[in-house]
Formats: sequence, structure tokens, C-alpha cells
Amino acid sequence: MGFFSKSFDKLKGALKKTADVLNTDVRTLFVPGRQIDDAWLDEFESKFIRGDIGVKRVEELKGAIREQWRLGKIRNANEAEEIVRKKLLSFFPAEDRELHFVPSGPTVILVAGINGAGKTTSISKLAWLLKNEYQKKVMVCASDTFRAAAVDQLTIWAERIGVEIVKHKMGSDPAAVAYDACEAAKARNIDVLIVDTAGRLHTQDHLMRELTKIRDVVAKRIEGAPQVSMLVLDATSGQNAIAQAQHFTKAININGIFLAKLDGTAKGGVVVAIRDQLGIPIKFMGLGETPQDIETFDPERFITALFGEKEPTAK
Repeated sequence: MGFFSKSFDKLKGALKKTADVLNTDVRTLFVPGRQIDDAWLDEFESKFIRGDIGVKRVEELKGAIREQWRLGKIRNANEAEEIVRKKLLSFFPAEDRELHFVPSGPTVILVAGINGAGKTTSISKLAWLLKNEYQKKVMVCASDTFRAAAVDQLTIWAERIGVEIVKHKMGSDPAAVAYDACEAAKARNIDVLIVDTAGRLHTQDHLMRELTKIRDVVAKRIEGAPQVSMLVLDATSGQNAIAQAQHFTKAININGIFLAKLDGTAKGGVVVAIRDQLGIPIKFMGLGETPQDIETFDPERFITALFGEKEPTAK
């Protein structure tokens, strides 16, 4: 779709901090004519670790270059760049990153995440995308009834985007809101129901049980739901994001990740570490504060943007 082509500049902008590191720090490694030697390999390792890719994967990158160098297949550092790109791409196996919609009745997306991860903003992005790019009739469910102003914030976003919302008053039973939203979605022929849930720490067992309860209510009211259990992760939270995902997966079987705040202080290499350690597809990335600041995750586009270059031409 044309939208995603236009959004490539946003992706490049969001990854600019890491691209700048690559261009000023790492890119100096790939200067034409610079020779590969053990000192160069050590420099490569230290500079790529700065990009938050993870020590294990950096060692693999370094090993792939060393092997080709010792076999005499490459000599100059600039010849190593293509090896790095291909190896980075191999860290993202072929997997289903698309959203799939049921042929009849609402498709349900259950959204979870800790407070401060950017969950409400990410829901607004997803709702905007589904309505405007997928041409779906969208409803949001405000089951984050514990956090002050959470319902109000989601209401404002829903009104701006032009999607329906089901909500109760502050402090209401989150599962009851989800119940009513499911019934309303079926009655109003909604295509996609996005269910917000209370932000919670992954270490709070009683709140995680509440999340499971919401999931169970949705499953009882709509057959096969939730089709997507999306976890919003703050890209700036590093290894803690991985621990969060592991706990949330136990509660509701997370099958997709929305990586928020990639335009913040995060180094883009954390995407490699998250995919590597979790084995869960990254489906979307948040690139700013407005609903339009969303990008579907494509590894090749991501790696190209990471290096601060133009979008590859369509094949």
C-alpha cells in the first residue's frame, strides 16, 4: 500500500540515532580499502555491541566475517558489509507478521503491556491503520479501568480517529467491559474489536490473573477470539522488555509484538535482541506520537533504514 512507502522516511527518522551510530561509528569500519585483521574484528565487535543488537548475535556477525576473511574470500573491510546485512536479515526467520481477519464476525485484538509502555497510543495507531488502510469497521474497548484518565485518553483517541468505543466508569470490572464490548461488536457488525487492558507489572500475579480473566471472557463471547494477543513493548526498556514478554506470554499466549517508542532513545538493534530471545513476531512499530506514526515490521526495510539508506526498490 502507498502508505507504507510514504512511511519509510518516518522509519528512517525513528532509527536515526542508531543510523547515526552506524554512520559515524560502525560505518567507519567499512571504508573502502581498509584491511581486515584481528584488531579490526575486535573494533567491529565493540562498535556493534553499542547498537544493542546483543552479544550473542554480534559474535555471530563477527564469526561470519572472520570465516570469509580466513578463507581468503574477502580482504577489505567494505567487502564485509554485505555479509553483515545478510546475516542480520537471517536473524529474522520467515514468519507470519500479517494481521488475519475472520471471514465473519469481529476479529479481536487483545492488547497488553505495562504502564508507561505506550499502550494507549499504540492502540490509537492500530485503530487508525485498520480503519484507514485496511478499510475495517473498528471498535475499541476501554478495559483499562484502573489507571486514572486511561478511559478518557482512549475516548479522545477514538473520537479523533472516528471509531466506536465501549467503556464503563472508572474502577469498573475490566472483564465486564470486555463482555459488553464483545456483545456490542457482534450487534453492530464490527470488523475488528481492539480490547485495551489495564497496564500492569509483569510481576503482579493478581493483576496478571485479571488479564487472563479478560481473555477468557472474550473467548466465551466470540468464538476463536482473541485471534491476536498483542504485547506493547517500550523499545527503550532493553532487556527488561524481554522479561515482560515472557511473563505476559504465560498469561495470555502473546502472538504479536507492537514495539513502541522506537523514535525515542532506543537503539534500533534492540529489535534483533527482542526477536531473537522471544521468538514472537514483531508486527508493528510506533514511530511517533500521532496515530499515523505506525509502520508494519519488515526486516529488510528495517535493516535498510538502520543503515540510514534509501528504501530498496520493489522487486
